[in-house]
Amino acid sequence: MEEILEIRDGCVTPVQLLKSKAFAKYLNIYKKQFIKELKNRENTDLKDDVLHKIDYIEGISASTFISIIDGHTPFSGDELRDHRNSVKFIDGAFHHYRTKSYTRLVRLHNEVIDGSEDAETIKDKVSLKADKLSELILETRRILLIRVGLGQHGVRRTQGLECHPNVSVGEVSGHFVNLPSDYSSLSQVPMTTTADMRTGVYYTTHANKRAFPFYALDHNPFKKEKFNAEDYVAIPFEVGAWNILCYIHKSRGCIEMEPGLLNLFPFSDIKNITNKQPDGIFIFGCPHSDMNDLGYYHDKENNMLVGLIPNLDDCKYFGYGKKPILTLHNVLCILNGDLPLHCGATRYVVRFDEKTNEPYIFDSFIKADDMGRASLEKNDKDEVPYFYGTETGAFACLDGFSEHAKMQMEGREIGYNKHSGTNARQIVPVTEYSEISTGSELDILLYLNNYELIAPGDSCMKTDMTHEKALEHFRSGSRVAAGSTQTHRGDVEISYWANPFPLLKDKEWKDLPQHSDLCERFEKIEEKFWDNFKTRAKKGKMKIGLAHSMLMAGVYKDSSDKLLKKCGFEDRDMVEHEGPERAAHDMIELIKNTAIDKRKSLKNKNIKEVDVTVATIGDSRTGKSEMAEKMEGVLNMSLI
Repeated sequence: MEEILEIRDGCVTPVQLLKSKAFAKYLNIYKKQFIKELKNRENTDLKDDVLHKIDYIEGISASTFISIIDGHTPFSGDELRDHRNSVKFIDGAFHHYRTKSYTRLVRLHNEVIDGSEDAETIKDKVSLKADKLSELILETRRILLIRVGLGQHGVRRTQGLECHPNVSVGEVSGHFVNLPSDYSSLSQVPMTTTADMRTGVYYTTHANKRAFPFYALDHNPFKKEKFNAEDYVAIPFEVGAWNILCYIHKSRGCIEMEPGLLNLFPFSDIKNITNKQPDGIFIFGCPHSDMNDLGYYHDKENNMLVGLIPNLDDCKYFGYGKKPILTLHNVLCILNGDLPLHCGATRYVVRFDEKTNEPYIFDSFIKADDMGRASLEKNDKDEVPYFYGTETGAFACLDGFSEHAKMQMEGREIGYNKHSGTNARQIVPVTEYSEISTGSELDILLYLNNYELIAPGDSCMKTDMTHEKALEHFRSGSRVAAGSTQTHRGDVEISYWANPFPLLKDKEWKDLPQHSDLCERFEKIEEKFWDNFKTRAKKGKMKIGLAHSMLMAGVYKDSSDKLLKKCGFEDRDMVEHEGPERAAHDMIELIKNTAIDKRKSLKNKNIKEVDVTVATIGDSRTGKSEMAEKMEGVLNMSLI
C-alpha cells in the first residue's frame, strides 16, 4: 500500500470514529488495495464473480457501519446477511491496519514553546491519545462483530490484538524553527518534538545493504522550488554536539525510517531548534532528485550542511538514514577540530575489593554503539581526551547475536528485513542520553582486528606495540567484510580510520578528490590527537594498540584449516563465537589492569572506584557487539 494514514481526529465513541476523516481515508485506501488485487484476477474464468465483488466493495462506506451500530437488533434475513458481509470486510481492513499499514497519530502542542507545558506532560498526553485510540478501535470492532452475531459466546478470548499507531507524535509548527531564508519552505513542515511508537515491529524495505557512498557534492541538492511540505515529516535530532533536522518523505519505503531513527537518536531540545540555527538538514526520500543528488553539501554562505537521499528503491534501506546523519556529524567534528571515531565505546565502573584490594568490574555504561568523537579538554594542567557518543540506540546485525541476546532485546526493537536471510537488522535502545552527552576520559583506544588469529595463551589485546605501529593499524583500517556493503564477504577491505564517514582516502591512502579539504583538516587533527595519546601513553595514563576479536577469521581466505587448529579452533563455523569470547576475557583483564594503573596515578591512592572508558575502532562486523555480549556473559551483567 503506497499511502500512509495520518490521524489528527480526536474521537471518543465508535460512531465518532466511523464518522472521522481518518476512517474515511483508511477505508478508501483499503478499498483501492482490495479492488486492485481483484482486478489482477479479471483474466480468469471467474471474471463475472470478480466484477460483482468489485461493485459490492465500491458501495461500502462509513455509513454502512454506522447503520449497523445505530440499527435495531436483532437483524434478520437479507439485512443480517448484508451486515455480516460488511463486518467481515471491515474486519479484514482491521487486520490490514494492524499489520501492513503505516499510521501516524498527531497531536499539536505549540504550548511547549512558551513553557506553559513541559516535555513530560506532552509525552503523557501523546501516549494517552495513542492508548485511547487503540482501545476505541478494538471496542468498535468488538461491537460490530457482536451486533451481527459474529462475536464469541460464553468465553471472550483475548487474542493479543493491539492496534496502536506505528508512531504517535507531538508536533509544533515548523515556523518556530530557526531556519535561514533559503530554506524557509522547510518551515511549512510541522516539527516532531516527542513521540510514542510501537516497538517489537519489523518492516521490509526494498534494499538490504548500502551500495552507494555518501560523498560531498559540488551543488546544493535541496530543490526549494519543488519541495512540498505536506509530503514530509520532520524530526530534530541531537547528534553529538550538533542539531540536525531530518525530513522524511511520507511514502512507503521512506516513512518506515521514522521509527528506526526515533529509536536511535535523541531529540534536540526545543530551545536548540528555536533559539539557534540547525547545524545541518537531512532529507530522506526526495522524489525530485536522482543519484547525482545523493550526498551532502556544505552551504558555507548559510553555515550549514545539507544531506539528501533520493526516493529510489535502491536507497530505501535504514543504513541510508543512519550513516548519512552520522556523516554530517563527522564532517561537523572535523570542521570544529574534534576527532570523529567509528567505534564502540563503554565506560566501565571498576571497584576494588575491601579485603583483597583486587579490582572487579561492577557496572558498565555504553557511550557509543557505532560512532562518537574525542575532544581535547583542559583538566588541571593537562589536555585530556574526552569521549562523547552520538546514539542512544544500536543498529544491530542479528547474524552475530545469540538467541539469549535476541530475547533480551525483544519487545524494544524496531526491525528491518527480518526474513531477508542475511543482514537482518534491528534498532534497540542501549543507553541513556545522559551517558552519550557527558564526556568521559578516554583510557583505552584499540583498533579492532576481526580476522587475524591469535594462538592460545597469547593475549588478544596488544598494547605493547610501538605507537607508530599502532597508528599504522588505525590508518589502514583493514578488516574482513561481512557482506553488508559492496565488499564481498570474506574479503579484506581497507578504509582510513575504519571509514569515519565520509570516506577520506582510497585504498592507497590517497586523498579522495571530493574530500581533499576535509582530509587536510583531519590529518592535522590526527597529528594533534596522536601526539596527545602518545604523551599520555608514555606517562601510563592511556593504553593504545590492537584488539583481536577473530570474528571473521573463520571466513577469511588466508585462514587455513591447519592454522585454525593451531590457534585452538576445531570447527571453522565456531570461530565467530569462540573468538570474541576469548577476546572478551582478555579485554576484562586489560580493563582491570588499567584500573590499577589509573588508581596509582591519582592523588588518593585508597580510592575504591575508578572509571575506565574503552573505545574500539571498527565497523559493525569487526566484533564490537559480539565481544560486548560475551563480556556481559562472563561478568553476569544485565543488559541495559
